Amino acid sequence: MTEKAVLTEADEGKLVMSARGNDVGRIVRVTPGGAYVNPDSEFRDTLLDKLGWGDPREQNTYRLDNKRVERVTDATVYLIH
Repeated sequence: MTEKAVLTEADEGKLVMSARGNDVGRIVRVTPGGAYVNPDSEFRDTLLDKLGWGDPREQNTYRLDNKRVERVTDATVYLIH
């Protein structure tokens, strides 16, 4: 069984990529259990729909739970399908 990635404060500022390789946005703050992402404005409406993100919880940022993260590299957070 593969362990899911857990985001830490060191991941703030990293690019978030969808499973299809689309730029989702950047992590602006990590909290227990996940992070807040500032979405890329070019894909904003489409991404909000696909990720199930509704109204912003903080100024144009959206909650990303750790369970949605497949892996984390030095510069990028990759989402599961």
